[in-house]
Amino acid sequence: MTGRVEGKICVVTGGAGSIGAATARRLAAEGGRVAIADLAADAAEAAAASIRTDGGEASAYGVDVTDPAAVERLYADVHHRYGRIDVCFNNAGVLLEGDSDPISTPLDLWLRVLQINQTSVFLCLKYQLPYLIEAGGGSIINTASMVALQGAATPQIAYDATKGAIVTISRDVAITYARMGIRCNALCPGPVETPLYQTIFGGDPEALARRLVHNPMGRVGRPDEIANAVLYLASDESSWTTGTAFLVDGGITYAYTTPES
Repeated sequence: MTGRVEGKICVVTGGAGSIGAATARRLAAEGGRVAIADLAADAAEAAAASIRTDGGEASAYGVDVTDPAAVERLYADVHHRYGRIDVCFNNAGVLLEGDSDPISTPLDLWLRVLQINQTSVFLCLKYQLPYLIEAGGGSIINTASMVALQGAATPQIAYDATKGAIVTISRDVAITYARMGIRCNALCPGPVETPLYQTIFGGDPEALARRLVHNPMGRVGRPDEIANAVLYLASDESSWTTGTAFLVDGGITYAYTTPES
């Protein structure tokens, strides 16, 4: 099957990162016209250029998703360029060193993570929804995490809190705008091989290996595997899928015991 998002205008924030860039490529390969937004403008342009080299259509935008004016301008510019917006992958986020338990985590770090991971999604929704309503519908995918659905003995309290909030925000948007043809889902990846994942334990390979033990499949995911899930949620194949916490985690969330081998 090809052309699964043929002609759809797709906006990807955090689009120069591992998952964002893989998703932008996947959407473009399936006929989407992709706007890649990232704080790193040069990296966003490089990701877009790579897609164009392969025959896809992509544009790049340097955007700080915590800046309301910049976010408003992003969606206005994309709409002006393409005439509509159909798919929004709100994917920008961080996991910062020092994010731990409530006693240890500094207040300024807590606020910074909330600003980037949670407030940015609110801002994206605020400025993208009017264009989706104008288009007669569309699909919104917000990046949450498996940690939104479970606790952890090695907490990342600010990160975990924001990802739980993204699930709730996505449900509210799904219900509020359902009869306007707009779907909204929270994508909940498990551990994925990205630079962000490598920072969880300060790059300690032994600590990372210990975490792998708990995954039934014995490995972390790949960015392209997450991109495939976004493609499904972006496409009309998921026309009756909304308000979900869509897990793509190799089974780790519901693994009560660790496999023996």
